[in-house]
Amino acid sequence: MAEFDLFDPLKPKTFMLIAGEASGDQLAAELVASLRARLPEAKFFGAGGTKMTGAGVDVAVDLTKHAVTGISDVLKKILEIWRVKRQLLALAIERRPDVIIGVDYGEFNARFTHAVKQHVRKHPSGWSPKIVKFISPQVWASRPGRAYQLAADNDLLLSIFPFEKEWYAKRVPQLRVEFVGHPMVGRFTSDDLRFTSGSAGEVSALKGEPKILLLPGSRRGELKHHLTAMVGALKIIQAAIPSAKAKMILPSESLVQLAKSLGANLDIQIGNLPQALTETSLAITKTGTVTMECAFFGVPAVTCYKGSWLDYQIAKRLVTVTTFTMPNLLAGKTVYPEFLQYDLTAENLAKAALDLLQNESRRAEMKAELGRVVASLGEPGAAGRAAEAILSLFP
Repeated sequence: MAEFDLFDPLKPKTFMLIAGEASGDQLAAELVASLRARLPEAKFFGAGGTKMTGAGVDVAVDLTKHAVTGISDVLKKILEIWRVKRQLLALAIERRPDVIIGVDYGEFNARFTHAVKQHVRKHPSGWSPKIVKFISPQVWASRPGRAYQLAADNDLLLSIFPFEKEWYAKRVPQLRVEFVGHPMVGRFTSDDLRFTSGSAGEVSALKGEPKILLLPGSRRGELKHHLTAMVGALKIIQAAIPSAKAKMILPSESLVQLAKSLGANLDIQIGNLPQALTETSLAITKTGTVTMECAFFGVPAVTCYKGSWLDYQIAKRLVTVTTFTMPNLLAGKTVYPEFLQYDLTAENLAKAALDLLQNESRRAEMKAELGRVVASLGEPGAAGRAAEAILSLFP
């Protein structure tokens, strides 16, 4: 294929997307919808999950089944991960997409796109896809030197947090970084319920009948590390407030069965987190993307995270930020109480949760901070702005 064919405006563009987690699968599906609205003839394939399949992507590998947590989990599955990477590299070489988009799933996508770049450099044939990273890996939190490899391997980085563009500009000004806003803004339609004293969850809290939501994570390893403390905290809370009700949200039936086997004897719901958040008085949640969803709905929360001993030893030597909870990082202060590793105990979670349930002024102060955090995330339409930035790579 001649090199000029890659930029032929009459040739339908082909996009390869790689997403490896439930949140990335949804984000990729939204991006595909925005790209297709602008390029109806475009073709999409890659690796992801059910949301991408539903958006019309030819999903060759369900990468959400290969989600891993921490270094120790990666080591256990390293041969499987390498096999999947080789499979996807062969697929990319065979189909020669115009654009390869790594959606979140930072370490895997970094290695995959580097392998694509190496192939292109070693085998010049006219195929030189544009490489896009949608959602910056948290290099500003640990191993900042990764920014240089990102700059070498990517044509465009799409940021969802406002501070990232300036961070990269100071270190790798040659990398094009565009802040497109957070995809969560505009995704939900319950703005009338957010941050208000009239929300169902807030009314329940004020009546002394709080509704508590447990969010232990979307990976098996996270449930194994988090559930014991969360369920223990719930027992302490319900001993202090017998009228408290609780439920847990998980993304799949297999995780529901795992949770039950680990002692989670409560109402467990599969999916539909947004609706649950509108009814929640308090969330006890793992750190990560879900804390931003709690913030968006103005839900007071206590956050936590625990990894394996090996992951913890590595993380404490590499991580440079003081919090893993994104609303805290964006606020520049502790908004959500956070308990990590050895501090993650039922007693610590319960004490912080009871303070939030029984202290009306503390809840009001937290909601005001969450409102400021959400206001910093940009306007609705992140997927559309991301699509426009990607298409601007072509003449």
